[in-house]
Amino acid sequence: MTLLQAIERVVELAEDSKLSQEFMKKAKTEIQFLAKSYGVTERQAVLFCVCMEKGPRRVDYDDLASYLDLNKIGVLSYASDIDALVRRRLLRYRDVKDEDDFDIPTAVIRCLKHNEVYQLPKRTGLDCSELFELLDMWFEDLDDNAISPKELREELEALFNDNPQIGFVRHLKEYYLKDNDQLLVTFFCHCLINKDDDDIRFSQMEDLFDSKNEFNIAKGSLRSGEHKLMKKELIEHRCEDGIADNARYKLTESAKRTLLAEMNINTSTEKLADVIDPNTLSEKQLFFPKDIQRQVEELGRFLQTENYQKIQERMKEKGFRNGFACLFYGLPGTGKTETVYQLARQTGRSIMVVDVPRIKSKWVGESEKNIKALFDRYREQVKRAQLTPILLFNEADAIIGIRKNGAQSAVDKMENSIQNIILQEMETLNGIMIATTNLQQNLDKAFERRFLYKIKFDKPTEEARAHIWHSMIPDLSKLDVHTLASKYDFSGGQIENIARHYTIDNILHGNSEDILSMLIRHCDNERLDEKNSRKIGFSWE
Repeated sequence: MTLLQAIERVVELAEDSKLSQEFMKKAKTEIQFLAKSYGVTERQAVLFCVCMEKGPRRVDYDDLASYLDLNKIGVLSYASDIDALVRRRLLRYRDVKDEDDFDIPTAVIRCLKHNEVYQLPKRTGLDCSELFELLDMWFEDLDDNAISPKELREELEALFNDNPQIGFVRHLKEYYLKDNDQLLVTFFCHCLINKDDDDIRFSQMEDLFDSKNEFNIAKGSLRSGEHKLMKKELIEHRCEDGIADNARYKLTESAKRTLLAEMNINTSTEKLADVIDPNTLSEKQLFFPKDIQRQVEELGRFLQTENYQKIQERMKEKGFRNGFACLFYGLPGTGKTETVYQLARQTGRSIMVVDVPRIKSKWVGESEKNIKALFDRYREQVKRAQLTPILLFNEADAIIGIRKNGAQSAVDKMENSIQNIILQEMETLNGIMIATTNLQQNLDKAFERRFLYKIKFDKPTEEARAHIWHSMIPDLSKLDVHTLASKYDFSGGQIENIARHYTIDNILHGNSEDILSMLIRHCDNERLDEKNSRKIGFSWE
């Protein structure tokens, strides 16, 4: 019997049962199995099952009363059982100020899908990485109002007292901070380690305080630079072009080196990549010619968790490199970047998007350090993440182009050095790297050999263009779709631009009676034919 099967049986028998002895007897086998598995009482096991059925998001006592056919007063007698399930972290209160609403944590549901019992994270004998995993869970609870700032401060104090062996804890204690300040600097460290965020705004800090007044006092001392954490050189204003921004804050470099030494983070002030959560990506249907569609689908199957793990293991057994590098190349607007996003969304993998222009701008002097730090950060992401993230070099022409033979200038030598570092990193890559480029003819042969998958994105066929037109503007008739698809050899990006123009026109001027004429006008503007465009500049003729 699986956990889900047991829950399904209990739920089936529990409806309108009033939790009678007869019900408890009928479902005895399943209830005892669940109670033993989760380490809860039999009644708590039943309540957990009902919450799964009525939720898993936003369940209240009225839901329990309705499902079990109990009066609203009587069901409140189970409050202590709900409290016990919350302590076991099988439930959590949606708002600590109102304990009438609760839900099932995502981690519990994830375990259930794999027929695994969710276990409470251990609290003692932790290393620094395990401590930050626990902090990530608690700060998520704070965001969801499932724990109060006061309760979080108490949890932190107990956690730190139980784990004095961790360097982060030991060094933090050396500053002799008050509870509020200890929570604030811990939050900054959590944002950097767990969210890759070293640019903290006031809106992110507000939930750390018990009252608006306490927050405003802290806000004033931060703005003025008089906050205790700033005097102790733990946090500082962020600077742009040498000017301090008193609405944005970061850990100081010395704080990163001291407090976070165990995490091997990059202490460079430059943020070279952003991390995108796959859950924030919207689903988008893409239309490709059959050959490209086949390759993209094959890549999607490869990135599915089970297949990826099997292939990784088999590669290791055979002595092959197990890193995976893929190149998407082709004309602009053909869906290269969006394909990466959709693959990430479908497979649940986060994307570490490299800021290629920023790396390029820092090549002289700092470039080798920056690119090494970038790959170090990706390795740390791979180590911490449940699913291997994707490292995305978008519009990567500037860093995977043809190396310069006999380079003499400092810039040319630096560019070659950067490319050599990337080539070496690709050799030892333990993860997933995808690069996109519009200029495949400029690709260095050494890079070409290191990309296992190379997918060329051509402009869509007429059939694909018809699908794109229809998906973007469903109001179009079949005849209009055919007219536009056959007349204009546009990429998906160009069609999307026109669809956006069409939507804006409808908002500003109302729906047009002649949709096709309006779209043809926008298509002609999008095309910008050379023969109709006026040349700008000087002519030497």
